[in-house]
Amino acid sequence: MANMDLNMVVFLALGGLGMFLFGMKLMSEGLQKVAGDRLRHFLELVSSNRVIGALVGTMVTALVQSSSLTTVTVVGFVNAGLMNLTQAVGVILGANVGTTVTAQIIAFKVSHLALIAIFVGMCLKLFAKRRKWKYIGEVFLGFGLLFYGMEVMKSGFKPLRTHPDFIAFFTRFEANDFMGVILCVVVGTVLTIILQSSSATVGITIALASQGLLNLPGSVALILGDNIGTTITAELAAIGGSLTAKRAARAHTMFNVIGVAVMVVLFQPFISLITLVTQAMGVGPAELMEGSEQPNIARYIANSHTLFNVVNASFFLAVLPLLVRAAVILTPAKEHERGLEDLGKPKFLDRKYLDNPSVALALARDETVRMTSIAQTMFHQVTEVMFSRKVNPLTRWRQSEDALDNLQREITEFLVGISQGSITEKESREMASLMRMANNVERLGDAVENVAELIEEMIEDNLHLTSEGMRDYSEIRDQVARFIELVMRSMQERDRDIMETAQKMEDAIDEMRSRMRDNHVSRLRAGSCTVDPGLVFVDMLSNFEKMGDYLYNVAQGVAGIR
Repeated sequence: MANMDLNMVVFLALGGLGMFLFGMKLMSEGLQKVAGDRLRHFLELVSSNRVIGALVGTMVTALVQSSSLTTVTVVGFVNAGLMNLTQAVGVILGANVGTTVTAQIIAFKVSHLALIAIFVGMCLKLFAKRRKWKYIGEVFLGFGLLFYGMEVMKSGFKPLRTHPDFIAFFTRFEANDFMGVILCVVVGTVLTIILQSSSATVGITIALASQGLLNLPGSVALILGDNIGTTITAELAAIGGSLTAKRAARAHTMFNVIGVAVMVVLFQPFISLITLVTQAMGVGPAELMEGSEQPNIARYIANSHTLFNVVNASFFLAVLPLLVRAAVILTPAKEHERGLEDLGKPKFLDRKYLDNPSVALALARDETVRMTSIAQTMFHQVTEVMFSRKVNPLTRWRQSEDALDNLQREITEFLVGISQGSITEKESREMASLMRMANNVERLGDAVENVAELIEEMIEDNLHLTSEGMRDYSEIRDQVARFIELVMRSMQERDRDIMETAQKMEDAIDEMRSRMRDNHVSRLRAGSCTVDPGLVFVDMLSNFEKMGDYLYNVAQGVAGIR
C-alpha cells in the first residue's frame, strides 16, 4: 500500500472515531439536559426490589445513552447515603443491559440519515428560541455525527481488506482457539480503558468487521473485553468515595469479569447462541466471502453485546445477596473508614412515630445532635491538618460533608411529615427551631469544606504561613472549636440560656477576623509574608467567621428564638 494511502487510512479512521465520540457525547449530553434531572430523581426513588432496580438502571441508561453516567450517578448516590449497596448493584446491573441499546442503534442501517440529522440538529441548535429545542438539536446533531463518524471509519478501513500485511495482522484476532479468545478479550479491555467508552469499542469493532477485517468470533471476544474495560469508570468514580461506593464499584467489576470468564469457557456455545438468535430475526449469515464487505455482521455483534449483558445481569440478579457479600469481603473497611459506611443514614428518625409529634420531635432532636457531632468531628479532622500537613485526614471530609447534606434533607423531610399532622403551637415552634439548626449545621459543614480545600491547596502548592499567621490561625480555630462545643452541649442538655455566651463568642470571632486581616495587611506591607499564602489565609478567616455566624444561628434555634 502506498504511503499516501496509509496516511489516508489513518486520517479517516481517527477522524471518524473523533466524530463518533463527539457525536456520542453530544447525544448523551442533549438527552441528559432534556430529561436528566427527572431521571436522576427517578434513580433516587428506586425500590429496594432488585428486579425493579435493574429495570430502572436499564431504562435510564437506554434513555441517556451512557452507562458511565448511570454508574457515576449511582456511586454519587451511594456516597450521599441515598442508596444502599444492594440497590446500587441492582441498578448498575441494569445499566449494563441499557448500554447495549447504543450498539443496537449503531447496527441499524440508518447512516443515510446522518447528514440530514446533522442539518436538523444544527438548525435547532442555532435558531430555536426555547432551550429545550436547542437540547433536542444536540441530540439530533450527536446522532448524525455518530453515524457519519461510523461511515468515515468504515471508509478508512476499506482499503485494508485487500492488503496482505493487514490481513495477516487481523488474523491474529480470529479467536479460533483459547489463546486467541484471551488475546481479543485483553485487546478489547485495553481499548475501552483507553477510550473510556464501551460504545466506541463497539463502533470500532463493527467498522473493522464490516470491512471483513474481523470475523465473528474475534469481534465477539473483543466485545467481551469491552465489558471488562467499562468497569474502570465506576472504579474511578469511587476513588475518594465512601466505603459503600467502593464496594458498589467492586461488585460492578466482579460481575463483569466473572461473566466474561464464564463466556470465554463457553465461547463456542455462546457463538452458536448468537447465530441462532440473529438468524431467527431474519438476518443473513454473518460472514460472506473473505475480503468483501459484511454488512450483516453488525447485527451479530450488537446482539452478542446485548445477549451477554442480559444473561449476565439475569444470573447475578438471582444471586445478588451473594455478590454483595463477596464485594464486602473483597473490600474490607480500612481503619479510618470504620464507622463511616452508614454515616449519612439517619439513626433516630422513624416515620412510624410521625403520628406522635412529641416522640417524633425528640427523635428529630437526637438526629440533629448527631448531625452536629459529625460536623464537629469533621471540623477537628480538617483544621488539624494545617499543623500536621498530612493529607490523609483530608480524604475523610467528603464522606462527612455528603453525610451532612443527606441528614439535613432527611431531617427536613421528617419535620415536614410531622407538620402535616395535628401539632400544638409549642410543637410548631420546636419544629421550626430544629429545622433552623439542621440547615445551619449543614452550612457549617460547607464552610469546613471550603477550609479543607484551602488547606489542600496550601499543601499541594507548598505554601506556608508565617509564625504570626499560624498563631492567628490557631487562635481563631480554637475559638470556633469552643463555640461548637458550647452549641453541642446546649443541644444535648436543652439549655436555652445560651444566647449571652453565644453572642460573646460570635463577637469574638468577628473581632479576630478583622484584627487578623489587618495584621496580615501590615505583614504584607512590611514584606514579612508573601502574597499567595496570604490570600489563602484571608479566605480561611472569612470561612471561620461564617462558621461563627452559622453556630450563632444554631444557638438561636437551641434558645427557641425564631
